[in-house]
This record gives sequence, C-alpha cells and structure tokens, in this order.
Amino acid sequence: MMMLRVLLALMLLLPAACQAAERPALSENGLALIPLTITTAEGKSHRFTVEVAATEAQQARGMMFRATLAPDAGMIFPMSPPRYASFWMKNTVIPLDMIFVDSTGLVKRVHENAVPGDETPISGGEGILVVLEINAGLAQALGIVPGSQMRHAVFGLDALWPC
Repeated sequence: MMMLRVLLALMLLLPAACQAAERPALSENGLALIPLTITTAEGKSHRFTVEVAATEAQQARGMMFRATLAPDAGMIFPMSPPRYASFWMKNTVIPLDMIFVDSTGLVKRVHENAVPGDETPISGGEGILVVLEINAGLAQALGIVPGSQMRHAVFGLDALWPC
C-alpha cells in the first residue's frame, strides 16, 4: 500500500502532460510544487500551483494550521489505488473547497466552503485518485463542477483528454 502511494506521488512529480520537463520546486513547507490545470465543462482552463501531500504524514497534516492560501494555490492528495475518500477540517483555520477526482481526471464531486475546524467527515465517494483543496468559493467562482477535468500526467493513458 505504501509503495503504491509513493509510486503515485512520484508520478505527480512528473511534468504536467504535454509540457517541458522541470524539476519541481519546493514550498516553504518542504512539499513539491507542481502545475495543475482544471478545465470546466464550458472549456475554460484554470491553472494552479499545488503542493503534493505525498506521504501519510503529509496527508494527515494537510492544510492544518495555515492562515492563508494564495488564490492560484492548493494542495493535492494522491491516493493509490483509487478508493473511497473522506476528509475533515480538524485544525484547519481557513475555509476550503475540496475537489474529488477519479483516475481519468474527471471531477466527481465538489464540496464547497468546508468549515474550518469541523470534524464532520466530507465524503468524496468511491474510486477517487486525487483530492484537490483550494480556497473556499473558488470552485464556484471558476465554474469547477462535477464533469470538469483535471489535467496532469498522473492520469496517463486513462485520461479523458488527449495530449
């Protein structure tokens, strides 16, 4: 299980699909920073620079105790193999939107405006490969809804979009 998670995290560190190879930068928290694009059903693309929470410890900490998040930033949580995903907001002090994505890059569920500190489980459902956390209200403002597509090399040959 740990080996699969590490392999998926390594795939996330590969360059974004159809882009030149770059060595990932590190955030102030020591997490890899990668580019990520989400394309809405209307065809509008939005690019983010996200931190990769690759290990169990990084995923357990997530966005806890952070006071701010840049508008084009976020954190991605890879899961391998794809599975049922459930998150909470324990010790998280900023409101977030959670975007649950399957192995093809298809957004399956968007949970908007998760309440800081709330320990109520937030379910993303079955078959989730990655979860993206961004600033609360941003998903709605950008039109990110179920059916939107996340673009990154991690989705490989199963991706909904061609390279």
